[in-house]
Amino acid sequence: MSKFEEYLNQFSNTISFQDFMIGFLLTAILAILIRNFYVRFGMAISNRKRFANNFLALALIVMLIITIVKSSLALSLGLVGALSIVRFRAAIKDPEELVYLFLVIGLGLATGAGQFIIAASAIPMILLLLWFYYRFVGRKSSTKGNNTLIHLRIKEKSIQKVSEIFLKHLSHVELKRMDLLQDGIDITYICQAESVEHLDALKEELSGIDKDITFSIVDNPGLIA
Repeated sequence: MSKFEEYLNQFSNTISFQDFMIGFLLTAILAILIRNFYVRFGMAISNRKRFANNFLALALIVMLIITIVKSSLALSLGLVGALSIVRFRAAIKDPEELVYLFLVIGLGLATGAGQFIIAASAIPMILLLLWFYYRFVGRKSSTKGNNTLIHLRIKEKSIQKVSEIFLKHLSHVELKRMDLLQDGIDITYICQAESVEHLDALKEELSGIDKDITFSIVDNPGLIA
């Protein structure tokens, strides 16, 4: 038998139901582990619980697709063709969200390909390394000073003008997120204020630009929304 025929036979093997159930349960357990880790230790400003609730479904769907297509060469080629036409426009505004999506997809790929030992070993190791990073490096800068999350919606469309007002009243200003709206902008900053008076002065000057401004302040951006 030629090597090419042996290669084709790899795609014609039937899927063992026992292996499928092992992969299914392992994927579910590890996806829930990733979900809980992200909610507890993630640093994204968006609602982490709501975002992480998609991890389980995403991992299981990827695992199911890979399990099916790996048994058929025709299905594998068809999947490549389908993915070449489909364009995904997911609104990922924080790089950390993209990292965890790839981690969940990688989990589904590994278990779908039958690499259960690799998946069961790699995911906990990656999460452990991320924990060390968050514990000793990632949160180090955010623990210095009194960090405040400021979110505002304003009709003024000049980000530079708004940022200059923030820098005028606050000691540290970091733009975290910005959404352009039809009638203005929706901005989130991580800031450090010397006193409540500085925040009040900031609010008053921003109100002078737009009387209908929406202004919210949350202490400690590490808290889950």
